[in-house]
Amino acid sequence: MVQRVLAVTFAQSLRSAGILLLPLAFITLIAWATAGSTTGTTSDPIRAAMWIWLAAHHVHFDLSLSPSGVAGSLTYLPLGALIFPALALRSGFKRAVIKLDGDYSNLTGARLFFSLFYAITAFFIAFFSGSDGVRPVWPLAAIFAFLIAFASTFLIGRGVQFSLPVIFAFRVVALLLSLGFAIFAIAFFRNFDQGVLITTVLAPGIFGSILLLILNIVYLPNVAIAALSYISGAGFAVGADTQLSPLTQEIGQIPALPLLAALPVESNMYFLLFSLLIIAIGILLGYWTISLPEKTAWQSILLVIIMLGLLGYFASGSLITSAMGAVGVSIWKFQLAVGLELLIGLTAIKFIPRLRIFNR
Repeated sequence: MVQRVLAVTFAQSLRSAGILLLPLAFITLIAWATAGSTTGTTSDPIRAAMWIWLAAHHVHFDLSLSPSGVAGSLTYLPLGALIFPALALRSGFKRAVIKLDGDYSNLTGARLFFSLFYAITAFFIAFFSGSDGVRPVWPLAAIFAFLIAFASTFLIGRGVQFSLPVIFAFRVVALLLSLGFAIFAIAFFRNFDQGVLITTVLAPGIFGSILLLILNIVYLPNVAIAALSYISGAGFAVGADTQLSPLTQEIGQIPALPLLAALPVESNMYFLLFSLLIIAIGILLGYWTISLPEKTAWQSILLVIIMLGLLGYFASGSLITSAMGAVGVSIWKFQLAVGLELLIGLTAIKFIPRLRIFNR
């Protein structure tokens, strides 16, 4: 029985990796062919496909920038790209369960083997795809691939239930991200002409425009978190020694990306008024938990702060050069600002008698 589980999970983990890797290889081969390269070999687009596959798993890269060989890194990676390996992994694991006679009662062993084989696959892809200029951090490849695989397959099966604090925490984080998306959308469409100008300057062509659109879409969660951090007062950075917030406007050169058309042109403390919406979400959490044990609300807010820290970590990083060594939010500032504003709302509905009207 164990041998059958090992064989099935190994085959399906390879299939899950191939579901995403093979289309990426096809796309990079087309891009390489249409670019008219005269010096490269077909191994270049295949290696590039592996790098994109690893980037979708949030694997970091150490870079040696040509022609001078200056060291750099790429750790600012798109949160939205995680959906692609997650979907592939869910499909692969469901097929594994079907091949194991569809027994959903005890999937722990199969899930662990499946995640382990997927992590080993990611390790080898990272190890063998490195070049003189681009070196994936292969220990992270194994760790992140295992965690993504395990998390993606966790809900497959029967009897999976979350406690109330976890449910409320997910609701609050979803509302916060929706707020960040809304703020970004307003800012972007107010400067839509600037976004069109940036795209025109890039002149990516038809095929390049499609790839640029996909790139912008998968980076949307990153900019939503930055927008949320901005209105909370914590702000965010777009490069080393930069800081954008309603109170500060320290910025230098920025990458030519259409999404960055939403950047504010000057500081404006009135943007802090939007933080009242974060406080309102804290009030809503208090309303949800007002008739429940006191610890439910505090456990929920603690989980929210932890989740915000993880989101801040994965939505920030370095973008190739030392000048762009800090892009995104400061994790502790982001947690502190948003957490305090949520606590203000939660405390208000818990302890201010005039707000007890919600309990009637």
